[in-house]
Amino acid sequence: MLDERIAKFPPRTSKTISYRESGAGQSLVLLHGIGSSSASWLCQLESLKGYRLIAWDAPGYGESEFLPAASPRASDYAQALHEFLERLLLKDVVLVGNSLGCLMATAYAAAHPERVRSMVLLGPAGGYGALPDREEKLRGRLQQLEELGPEGLARERSPTLVANPAAGLPAGGALPGARAPGGGCAQVREEGADCLRQRGPHHAGGELQAACGGISARRVSNAARHRPRAARRGAGADQPADRRLRAAIAPTS
Repeated sequence: MLDERIAKFPPRTSKTISYRESGAGQSLVLLHGIGSSSASWLCQLESLKGYRLIAWDAPGYGESEFLPAASPRASDYAQALHEFLERLLLKDVVLVGNSLGCLMATAYAAAHPERVRSMVLLGPAGGYGALPDREEKLRGRLQQLEELGPEGLARERSPTLVANPAAGLPAGGALPGARAPGGGCAQVREEGADCLRQRGPHHAGGELQAACGGISARRVSNAARHRPRAARRGAGADQPADRRLRAAIAPTS
């Protein structure tokens, strides 16, 4: 059943990048997290109307080719994203990132703020860079992958990543709605806002939505064309992921 639904959005190819697409209207670029793919945005591809949804397979995922660098940085993925969007002639986008995809989104916004209308960051990944036991954690994750395999690791980690089990998401499924400890949300929101306003008057105005369990908003410019409807009381983690995303990108009437 799931495979049949995904098959309705067959992968397309733009040079080295594969992606899935649906709809028409304002462009929403969907950036998945680690161990995921464009198929993880299936619910959004099916249900979000009035937008052009473009869900890429990041370099090294799906049918996309690997980046040349052995240890690529967020800026390398941002450059690959820039080249991809250039080929699609997209210069005014809403970036929607999940987990690791949030790092790619903010890196792209820092490099090209004039092209980013707004950002929605869902369950942003904090990374291990500043932790003293970084290498130990990385070795542990690689050992888990070797022992359990990709499917086993997905089954084991999904319950800790998917918010609100009562929402009816299938166990072990790679669907969006990731959850992160709320304590890191403010920092991610501030860093994302800095990326959007980094070039001051060169940025046309935008807004950042960060969801770490719930959704909080940061208005970057008075010229922003989206308002923080999802930041209202009650628009938090108890809502299905597609409803929260729909609220976050709802245009001002």
